[in-house]
Amino acid sequence: MGLGTNNTTITTNDKWIPEQWEDDAIATYKTKTVMANLVKRMNHKGRKGDTFHIPSPGRGEASAKVANTQVTLVADTATEVLVYVDKWYEYSKLYEDMADIQSLNGMKSFYTEDAGYALAKRIDRELHKLGAGFNAGTVATATALYEKAVIGSDGSTNFSGSANTNTGNGAAITDAAIRRMIQTLEDSDVNSMELSLVLPPVESNVLRGISRFTEQAFVGEAGGNNVIRTGRLGNLYGVELFVSSNCPWIHVNSQTGTQSVTFSSTAPTGASYSDDFAIAVDWNTSSPTDTKYRAGMMFHKDSLVLVEQQGIRTQKQYKQEYLGYLVTTDCIFGTKELRDYGGLAIVVPA
Repeated sequence: MGLGTNNTTITTNDKWIPEQWEDDAIATYKTKTVMANLVKRMNHKGRKGDTFHIPSPGRGEASAKVANTQVTLVADTATEVLVYVDKWYEYSKLYEDMADIQSLNGMKSFYTEDAGYALAKRIDRELHKLGAGFNAGTVATATALYEKAVIGSDGSTNFSGSANTNTGNGAAITDAAIRRMIQTLEDSDVNSMELSLVLPPVESNVLRGISRFTEQAFVGEAGGNNVIRTGRLGNLYGVELFVSSNCPWIHVNSQTGTQSVTFSSTAPTGASYSDDFAIAVDWNTSSPTDTKYRAGMMFHKDSLVLVEQQGIRTQKQYKQEYLGYLVTTDCIFGTKELRDYGGLAIVVPA
Protein backbone atom coordinates (compact mmCIF):
# COMPACT_ATOMS: atom_id res chain seq x y z
CA MET A 1 0.00 0.00 0.00
CA GLY A 2 1.29 3.45 -0.83
CA LEU A 3 2.39 5.85 1.88
CA GLY A 4 0.20 8.63 0.67
CA THR A 5 1.31 12.16 -0.09
CA ASN A 6 3.11 15.07 1.57
CA ASN A 7 5.88 12.83 2.95
CA THR A 8 9.17 14.37 4.03
CA THR A 9 11.80 13.17 1.54
CA ILE A 10 15.33 14.12 0.60
CA THR A 11 13.79 16.21 -2.15
CA THR A 12 11.49 18.23 0.09
CA ASN A 13 14.04 18.27 2.90
CA ASP A 14 17.13 19.08 0.82
CA LYS A 15 17.58 22.51 2.43
CA TRP A 16 18.10 20.79 5.78
CA ILE A 17 20.83 18.47 4.50
CA PRO A 18 24.28 20.03 5.05
CA GLU A 19 26.70 19.81 2.13
CA GLN A 20 29.18 22.43 3.21
CA TRP A 21 31.96 20.07 4.28
CA GLU A 22 34.00 20.03 1.10
CA ASP A 23 33.11 23.54 -0.03
CA ASP A 24 34.19 25.06 3.30
CA ALA A 25 37.44 23.09 3.34
CA ILE A 26 38.30 24.11 -0.24
CA ALA A 27 37.45 27.76 0.42
CA THR A 28 39.69 27.88 3.49
CA TYR A 29 42.46 26.03 1.66
CA LYS A 30 42.46 28.61 -1.13
CA THR A 31 42.50 31.62 1.18
CA LYS A 32 45.19 30.28 3.53
CA THR A 33 47.70 29.08 0.93
CA VAL A 34 50.60 31.46 0.25
CA MET A 35 53.30 29.50 -1.56
CA ALA A 36 50.98 27.39 -3.70
CA ASN A 37 49.63 30.52 -5.35
CA LEU A 38 53.13 31.77 -6.24
CA VAL A 39 54.62 28.70 -7.93
CA LYS A 40 53.97 26.80 -11.15
CA ARG A 41 50.88 24.73 -10.52
CA MET A 42 50.00 21.61 -12.51
CA ASN A 43 46.63 19.94 -12.22
CA HIS A 44 46.82 16.18 -12.74
CA LYS A 45 43.57 15.30 -11.04
CA GLY A 46 42.20 11.98 -12.20
CA ARG A 47 45.41 10.95 -13.99
CA LYS A 48 47.15 7.68 -13.19
CA GLY A 49 50.77 7.30 -12.17
CA ASP A 50 53.03 8.40 -9.33
CA THR A 51 55.74 10.17 -11.35
CA PHE A 52 55.27 13.08 -13.74
CA HIS A 53 57.84 14.04 -16.36
CA ILE A 54 58.25 17.75 -17.04
CA PRO A 55 60.43 18.67 -20.06
CA SER A 56 63.35 20.97 -19.26
CA PRO A 57 64.72 22.42 -22.53
CA GLY A 58 67.87 24.53 -22.62
CA ARG A 59 67.99 28.18 -23.65
CA GLY A 60 69.10 28.77 -27.24
CA GLU A 61 71.32 31.46 -28.73
CA ALA A 62 70.58 33.54 -31.82
CA SER A 63 73.06 33.25 -34.71
CA ALA A 64 74.15 35.85 -37.24
CA LYS A 65 72.80 35.08 -40.73
CA VAL A 66 75.38 35.02 -43.48
CA ALA A 67 74.17 35.68 -47.02
CA ASN A 68 73.92 32.64 -49.27
CA THR A 69 74.56 30.18 -46.45
CA GLN A 70 72.39 27.75 -44.56
CA VAL A 71 70.88 28.92 -41.32
CA THR A 72 72.51 27.78 -38.08
CA LEU A 73 70.42 25.11 -36.41
CA VAL A 74 69.87 25.32 -32.68
CA ALA A 75 70.73 21.95 -31.20
CA ASP A 76 69.26 21.02 -27.85
CA THR A 77 68.60 17.67 -26.26
CA ALA A 78 65.99 18.54 -23.69
CA THR A 79 66.27 16.99 -20.27
CA GLU A 80 63.40 16.40 -17.91
CA VAL A 81 62.45 16.93 -14.30
CA LEU A 82 60.75 14.09 -12.47
CA VAL A 83 58.10 15.07 -9.96
CA TYR A 84 57.17 12.30 -7.57
CA VAL A 85 53.60 12.53 -6.34
CA ASP A 86 54.35 10.93 -3.00
CA LYS A 87 52.76 13.24 -0.45
CA TRP A 88 49.37 12.26 0.97
CA TYR A 89 47.98 14.16 3.94
CA GLU A 90 44.67 13.89 5.73
CA TYR A 91 42.72 15.58 8.50
CA SER A 92 40.08 13.46 10.24
CA LYS A 93 37.52 14.05 12.97
CA LEU A 94 35.02 11.65 14.51
CA TYR A 95 31.84 13.34 15.77
CA GLU A 96 30.05 11.08 18.25
CA ASP A 97 26.28 11.46 18.21
CA MET A 98 26.00 12.93 21.69
CA ALA A 99 28.69 15.53 21.00
CA ASP A 100 27.08 16.29 17.67
CA ILE A 101 23.63 16.70 19.23
CA GLN A 102 24.72 18.85 22.16
CA SER A 103 27.38 21.02 20.50
CA LEU A 104 26.84 24.35 18.82
CA ASN A 105 26.55 24.36 15.04
CA GLY A 106 29.82 26.30 14.87
CA MET A 107 31.80 23.26 16.00
CA LYS A 108 31.63 21.48 12.65
CA SER A 109 32.19 24.71 10.77
CA PHE A 110 35.36 25.41 12.72
CA TYR A 111 36.87 21.96 12.22
CA THR A 112 35.95 21.90 8.54
CA GLU A 113 37.72 25.20 7.98
CA ASP A 114 40.60 23.97 10.13
CA ALA A 115 40.97 20.95 7.85
CA GLY A 116 41.41 23.23 4.84
CA TYR A 117 43.91 25.35 6.74
CA ALA A 118 45.90 22.36 7.96
CA LEU A 119 46.29 20.95 4.45
CA ALA A 120 47.13 24.35 2.98
CA LYS A 121 49.78 24.75 5.67
CA ARG A 122 51.29 21.36 4.85
CA ILE A 123 51.54 22.17 1.13
CA ASP A 124 53.10 25.54 1.92
CA ARG A 125 55.68 23.88 4.15
CA GLU A 126 56.66 21.34 1.51
CA LEU A 127 57.19 24.17 -0.97
CA HIS A 128 59.15 26.20 1.59
CA LYS A 129 61.51 23.26 2.10
CA LEU A 130 62.51 23.40 -1.57
CA GLY A 131 64.29 26.70 -0.87
CA ALA A 132 67.10 24.78 0.82
CA GLY A 133 67.98 23.35 -2.59
CA PHE A 134 68.38 26.64 -4.47
CA ASN A 135 71.87 27.33 -5.88
CA ALA A 136 72.91 23.67 -5.69
CA GLY A 137 72.06 23.52 -2.01
CA THR A 138 72.07 20.05 -0.47
CA VAL A 139 69.74 18.59 2.11
CA ALA A 140 71.76 15.45 2.74
CA THR A 141 73.61 16.55 5.87
CA ALA A 142 72.97 18.82 8.84
CA THR A 143 76.18 20.75 8.12
CA ALA A 144 74.89 21.80 4.70
CA LEU A 145 71.27 22.72 5.33
CA TYR A 146 70.58 26.22 3.98
CA GLU A 147 74.31 26.91 3.63
CA LYS A 148 73.75 27.98 0.01
CA ALA A 149 71.26 30.55 1.24
CA VAL A 150 72.25 34.21 1.64
CA ILE A 151 71.96 36.25 4.80
CA GLY A 152 69.61 39.18 5.12
CA SER A 153 72.16 41.92 5.73
CA ASP A 154 73.80 41.90 2.29
CA GLY A 155 71.98 39.31 0.16
CA SER A 156 75.24 37.73 -0.99
CA THR A 157 77.12 36.17 1.95
CA ASN A 158 76.24 32.52 2.42
CA PHE A 159 74.66 31.41 5.66
CA SER A 160 76.86 29.27 7.90
CA GLY A 161 75.77 27.53 11.07
CA SER A 162 79.35 27.22 12.29
CA ALA A 163 80.04 30.96 11.96
CA ASN A 164 80.44 33.09 15.07
CA THR A 165 81.42 30.14 17.27
CA ASN A 166 78.58 27.87 16.18
CA THR A 167 75.84 30.45 16.54
CA GLY A 168 75.38 31.19 12.84
CA ASN A 169 75.53 34.41 10.85
CA GLY A 170 71.95 35.06 9.73
CA ALA A 171 71.09 38.77 9.75
CA ALA A 172 68.04 41.00 9.38
CA ILE A 173 67.04 42.00 5.88
CA THR A 174 68.10 45.34 4.41
CA ASP A 175 67.31 47.45 1.39
CA ALA A 176 70.76 46.67 -0.07
CA ALA A 177 70.19 42.92 0.36
CA ILE A 178 66.92 43.01 -1.56
CA ARG A 179 68.57 44.87 -4.43
CA ARG A 180 71.51 42.47 -4.44
CA MET A 181 69.27 39.39 -4.57
CA ILE A 182 67.33 40.89 -7.47
CA GLN A 183 70.62 41.49 -9.29
CA THR A 184 71.80 37.93 -8.63
CA LEU A 185 68.64 36.52 -10.18
CA GLU A 186 68.74 38.99 -13.07
CA ASP A 187 72.33 37.87 -13.78
CA SER A 188 70.88 34.37 -14.13
CA ASP A 189 68.46 35.67 -16.80
CA VAL A 190 65.46 35.66 -14.47
CA ASN A 191 62.77 38.26 -15.12
CA SER A 192 62.83 40.42 -11.99
CA MET A 193 59.31 41.70 -12.67
CA GLU A 194 57.97 38.20 -12.02
CA LEU A 195 59.67 37.60 -8.68
CA SER A 196 58.09 37.04 -5.28
CA LEU A 197 59.70 37.60 -1.90
CA VAL A 198 58.28 35.51 0.94
CA LEU A 199 59.42 36.42 4.44
CA PRO A 200 58.51 35.45 8.01
CA PRO A 201 56.47 37.97 10.03
CA VAL A 202 59.55 39.14 11.96
CA GLU A 203 61.05 40.53 8.75
CA SER A 204 57.90 42.32 7.67
CA ASN A 205 58.28 44.17 10.95
CA VAL A 206 61.87 45.02 10.00
CA LEU A 207 60.80 46.28 6.58
CA ARG A 208 58.21 48.56 8.12
CA GLY A 209 61.07 50.24 9.96
CA ILE A 210 62.91 51.09 6.71
CA SER A 211 61.56 54.48 5.75
CA ARG A 212 61.87 54.10 1.99
CA PHE A 213 59.47 51.15 2.06
CA THR A 214 56.71 53.31 3.49
CA GLU A 215 57.42 56.46 1.51
CA GLN A 216 54.58 57.32 -0.82
CA ALA A 217 57.03 58.16 -3.58
CA PHE A 218 58.43 54.63 -3.41
CA VAL A 219 55.32 52.44 -3.23
CA GLY A 220 52.73 54.88 -4.55
CA GLU A 221 48.99 54.54 -4.23
CA ALA A 222 47.46 51.10 -3.80
CA GLY A 223 43.77 50.52 -4.44
CA GLY A 224 43.05 54.17 -3.85
CA ASN A 225 44.47 54.09 -0.31
CA ASN A 226 47.29 56.33 0.83
CA VAL A 227 50.22 54.02 1.53
CA ILE A 228 51.64 56.14 4.36
CA ARG A 229 48.32 56.01 6.20
CA THR A 230 47.77 52.29 5.76
CA GLY A 231 51.41 51.23 6.23
CA ARG A 232 50.99 48.72 3.41
CA LEU A 233 54.17 47.02 2.14
CA GLY A 234 53.52 46.72 -1.56
CA ASN A 235 55.67 46.00 -4.56
CA LEU A 236 59.38 46.40 -3.73
CA TYR A 237 61.45 47.20 -6.81
CA GLY A 238 58.93 45.25 -8.88
CA VAL A 239 59.03 42.27 -6.50
CA GLU A 240 55.81 41.28 -4.74
CA LEU A 241 56.22 40.83 -0.99
CA PHE A 242 54.33 38.14 0.92
CA VAL A 243 54.44 37.24 4.59
CA SER A 244 54.19 33.59 5.63
CA SER A 245 54.06 32.15 9.12
CA ASN A 246 55.18 28.85 7.58
CA CYS A 247 58.74 29.96 6.83
CA PRO A 248 61.06 27.24 8.22
CA TRP A 249 62.88 27.57 11.53
CA ILE A 250 66.61 26.84 11.45
CA HIS A 251 68.00 25.68 14.81
CA VAL A 252 71.78 25.98 15.07
CA ASN A 253 73.45 23.60 17.52
CA SER A 254 76.05 25.48 19.60
CA GLN A 255 78.22 22.37 20.04
CA THR A 256 78.35 21.15 16.46
CA GLY A 257 77.38 24.18 14.35
CA THR A 258 74.90 21.95 12.54
CA GLN A 259 71.31 22.77 11.64
CA SER A 260 67.97 21.17 12.42
CA VAL A 261 65.12 22.57 10.31
CA THR A 262 61.58 22.49 11.68
CA PHE A 263 58.34 24.42 11.47
CA SER A 264 58.28 25.25 15.15
CA SER A 265 60.24 27.53 17.45
CA THR A 266 60.50 24.71 19.99
CA ALA A 267 64.13 23.73 20.53
CA PRO A 268 65.06 20.23 19.34
CA THR A 269 65.84 17.62 22.00
CA GLY A 270 67.29 14.12 22.11
CA ALA A 271 70.47 12.33 21.14
CA SER A 272 69.24 11.70 17.60
CA TYR A 273 66.67 14.38 16.80
CA SER A 274 65.18 13.96 13.32
CA ASP A 275 64.11 17.24 11.68
CA ASP A 276 61.72 17.91 8.78
CA PHE A 277 64.38 16.76 6.33
CA ALA A 278 64.74 13.51 8.31
CA ILE A 279 68.32 14.46 9.24
CA ALA A 280 69.44 13.45 12.72
CA VAL A 281 71.42 15.75 15.04
CA ASP A 282 72.57 15.13 18.62
CA TRP A 283 70.91 17.71 20.86
CA ASN A 284 71.92 16.02 24.11
CA THR A 285 75.71 15.85 24.25
CA SER A 286 77.20 18.75 26.22
CA SER A 287 73.77 20.42 26.49
CA PRO A 288 73.96 22.60 23.35
CA THR A 289 72.10 25.90 23.13
CA ASP A 290 69.83 26.70 20.20
CA THR A 291 70.28 29.82 18.06
CA LYS A 292 67.16 30.30 15.98
CA TYR A 293 66.86 31.65 12.44
CA ARG A 294 64.15 31.61 9.82
CA ALA A 295 64.35 31.05 6.06
CA GLY A 296 62.54 33.09 3.44
CA MET A 297 62.79 33.03 -0.35
CA MET A 298 62.99 35.28 -3.39
CA PHE A 299 62.05 33.27 -6.44
CA HIS A 300 60.49 33.17 -9.88
CA LYS A 301 57.17 31.40 -10.35
CA ASP A 302 58.69 28.81 -12.69
CA SER A 303 61.45 27.81 -10.28
CA LEU A 304 59.15 25.56 -8.22
CA VAL A 305 56.24 23.32 -9.14
CA LEU A 306 53.25 21.93 -7.28
CA VAL A 307 51.58 18.91 -8.90
CA GLU A 308 48.11 18.19 -7.54
CA GLN A 309 46.80 14.72 -8.32
CA GLN A 310 43.99 14.77 -5.77
CA GLY A 311 42.74 18.18 -4.69
CA ILE A 312 41.01 18.88 -1.41
CA ARG A 313 38.44 16.11 -0.92
CA THR A 314 36.10 15.64 2.03
CA GLN A 315 34.29 12.39 2.79
CA LYS A 316 31.78 11.56 5.53
CA GLN A 317 30.79 8.12 6.79
CA TYR A 318 28.60 7.02 9.68
CA LYS A 319 30.46 4.55 11.90
CA GLN A 320 27.87 2.56 13.83
CA GLU A 321 30.52 0.91 16.01
CA TYR A 322 31.40 4.38 17.32
CA LEU A 323 27.90 5.90 16.99
CA GLY A 324 29.25 8.87 15.15
CA TYR A 325 30.31 10.40 11.84
CA LEU A 326 33.89 10.09 10.59
CA VAL A 327 34.80 13.09 8.44
CA THR A 328 38.12 13.04 6.53
CA THR A 329 39.63 15.71 4.30
CA ASP A 330 42.69 14.75 2.27
CA CYS A 331 44.86 15.64 -0.72
CA ILE A 332 47.63 14.02 -2.82
CA PHE A 333 50.41 16.11 -4.34
CA GLY A 334 54.07 16.41 -5.25
CA THR A 335 56.56 19.29 -5.20
CA LYS A 336 59.87 19.87 -6.97
CA GLU A 337 62.46 22.52 -7.79
CA LEU A 338 62.44 23.22 -11.54
CA ARG A 339 65.09 25.95 -11.96
CA ASP A 340 67.96 25.89 -9.51
CA TYR A 341 69.04 29.38 -10.54
CA GLY A 342 65.50 30.76 -10.38
CA GLY A 343 65.46 31.58 -6.68
CA LEU A 344 67.42 32.39 -3.54
CA ALA A 345 66.84 31.34 0.05
CA ILE A 346 67.49 34.05 2.63
CA VAL A 347 68.25 33.44 6.32
CA VAL A 348 67.25 35.99 8.95
CA PRO A 349 67.12 36.00 12.77
CA ALA A 350 64.00 34.59 14.35
